[in-house]
Amino acid sequence: MTAPLTPPPPPNERPSYRGGPVPPPVGAHALGAAPGAPYDPYGEQDGPGMLTEVRQAAATVVAVALSGALLGVLWWKLAPSVPLVGGLVDDSWVVYLKDSEGEQAIGVDGTFTLLALAFGALSAVVVFLLRRRGGVPLVVALGVGGLLGSLLAWRLGVWLGPAQDVIAHAKEVGKGVTFPAPLKLGAKGALLAWPFGALVVHLGLTGLFGPRDPEADPWPAPRYPSAPYGDGPAQTEHH
Repeated sequence: MTAPLTPPPPPNERPSYRGGPVPPPVGAHALGAAPGAPYDPYGEQDGPGMLTEVRQAAATVVAVALSGALLGVLWWKLAPSVPLVGGLVDDSWVVYLKDSEGEQAIGVDGTFTLLALAFGALSAVVVFLLRRRGGVPLVVALGVGGLLGSLLAWRLGVWLGPAQDVIAHAKEVGKGVTFPAPLKLGAKGALLAWPFGALVVHLGLTGLFGPRDPEADPWPAPRYPSAPYGDGPAQTEHH
């Protein structure tokens, strides 16, 4: 004959669980979750939506490109002057370099390149501080904006510099008078200095100070709660 089952524990010793939705686990899936945030069963963190990222990228392109105007002004002010001299040869005006061995032309390209690299580093720092969690669209926008800014700086510097018609300029100043050559970018590869510097600096900042993904919990908690307090094993009593 079997004895009755073990009686349940007193009411004050019963667990508080009465069924209902399964509570979220506290392990690898709960790392980085803010208090009161909805539980994500796949451990994904909410980020900016695609539409928001596109808007931020468009604003970045415009802001970075417009800052190229400042680069153009600085290039015009800081670039060395290439001296030219005009004269008459067989009743025709010719223009030639006053110092054929001078390195002013190289200095013009070097000044633009150094300034563009500095602007690229500065724009990368500003974008990283403002949009630290930016994704691929923001990085692409930084490169595109840097290229457009370089083009704007180049054309603005040429426009602000000396006159492009050197023959007319030589006639204006007179025979044998030295005058500055038009501002010219000989190495067009310098236009890539801004986007290159911006991408390298932004990549370095992201690698050093960017947000980190939460590490996986080596001992994750079980995804389901333990079974409610149940009856103990049946005991038998022999007579």
